[in-house]
Amino acid sequence: MKRSIFTILFLIIFSALISPLHAAPTSLRILYVNDFHGYAEPYKAKGDGPLQGGIAYLAARVNQLRREKPTLLLAAGDMIRGNTWANLFQGFSVIELMNAMKFDAMVVGNHEFDYGPKVLKEIIARARFPVLGANVAGLPALKPYVIKSVAGVRVGIIGLVTPETPELANPKDVQGLKFASPEATARKYLHQLRNQAEVIIILSHLGYPEDRALAEKVPGIDVIVGGHTHTKLDKPARVNDTIIVQAWEYGKVLGVLDLTRKAGKISLAKGYLEAIQPEPGQDDPAVSRIVAKYQQKMDGVLQQVVGETDVDLDADHARSRETNFGDLVTDIIRQKTGAEVALINGGTLRRSLVKGVIRQQDLYSALPFDNYLVVLKLTGGQIKEALEHGVSGVAEKAGRFPQVSGLTFTYNPAAPVGSRVKEVIIGGQPLKPEQEYTLATNDFLAAGGDKYTVFVELLKGDAAPQAQVKMGKGGKVMYSQPGKQLREVVADFLQAQGKVAPALEGRIKEVR
Repeated sequence: MKRSIFTILFLIIFSALISPLHAAPTSLRILYVNDFHGYAEPYKAKGDGPLQGGIAYLAARVNQLRREKPTLLLAAGDMIRGNTWANLFQGFSVIELMNAMKFDAMVVGNHEFDYGPKVLKEIIARARFPVLGANVAGLPALKPYVIKSVAGVRVGIIGLVTPETPELANPKDVQGLKFASPEATARKYLHQLRNQAEVIIILSHLGYPEDRALAEKVPGIDVIVGGHTHTKLDKPARVNDTIIVQAWEYGKVLGVLDLTRKAGKISLAKGYLEAIQPEPGQDDPAVSRIVAKYQQKMDGVLQQVVGETDVDLDADHARSRETNFGDLVTDIIRQKTGAEVALINGGTLRRSLVKGVIRQQDLYSALPFDNYLVVLKLTGGQIKEALEHGVSGVAEKAGRFPQVSGLTFTYNPAAPVGSRVKEVIIGGQPLKPEQEYTLATNDFLAAGGDKYTVFVELLKGDAAPQAQVKMGKGGKVMYSQPGKQLREVVADFLQAQGKVAPALEGRIKEVR
């Protein structure tokens, strides 16, 4: 029987009404954090500032916002290393928190590799959410992407970590791993997901400038949820058709991005950062119990007083200029090792200490990495090369900026990279390029961390800094003490000294 013209018209109109063009808009919410670094407890960024953050309060707000609409909770890397609350437990305390909060996905940051591959594999195994790293080869436990269904919309989430991770991590912690181009990796998986997902999110630990560059070069990315540069994006940025967000650091804010999807496209995006501050009764009880459990385990050891400072110890500016904290730590290193010169990267110092009593927990926060001391024999020319590298990223406040003891130097930040260092004085005398000097540093730099390749070149064919090397063997490693970490050396000094008050001495000066 032939259908009437009215039936045919009805079917055409009905089909049009239920097509994607006329489908009701779909709303979904993305909640996000990045660069948490284990700051579980509320804390004061400055001695006289307000308390900020607190993961139990952030978790409670996540619960409230989840009830309003379909939601994804994402973490953009550097979650498990930094604050003592995480470091003492190798990041497993943070994973327990994230499991309780029901995170949907996380991308590895460069600091997720700091405990070494064995611990990272166990971290991934314990996580009840996918841990992503599409551009990392050699660690099968990392997934390249995950597809989540949110309000009936298939959302593909691809994880990308900075390809500079091998230079930012201790080389032994990333041995055997390869970090591919984020752009090439994004193109590869966008192609794979094109017919599987309706919304594509890049969960990125590349840094805000790199996120913008990726959005410019690679079409088809709906949202980039970023980390690594600790950027406080109060409102979403747009590059072409890509929305970019990032939520500062340490759980001080929660990122909120509300998307409206209509006709197969994101038609509306609204986002903001919500400040997190502790308020009585406004915490998540389950998360508070986890925080308290690990805090109690810490307190016995970490409440021990190791010394006192009469001045604030500045780590905040250690990536761009001489600081009194950098002076103090390098002086301690030089005294401990007997080297003529000491040099560390500013990125070693992770938190300023305020005037007053110094406890073990303060040192764990300020010096969180498990570095030990190494003394190398270098020529004056090699020391200058190291200094040139150290000041090469001063405009970006890169972590390789040097803090020094036993030498002073001047540099012109406006000069071309590689020819910025002008005058270097060691022991009251101008540096002699051919003369050999002893330089103390940490094992991270000695192994080529932060791209200090001069040390790697120096040690080719010589004993590795991880080995216990005795003097008089003709090698370039003069001292190595893997059994004692830098923060322990600093604690010993403070306990013996009692009180310190380091002042700037003009060791590093800018000239024009």
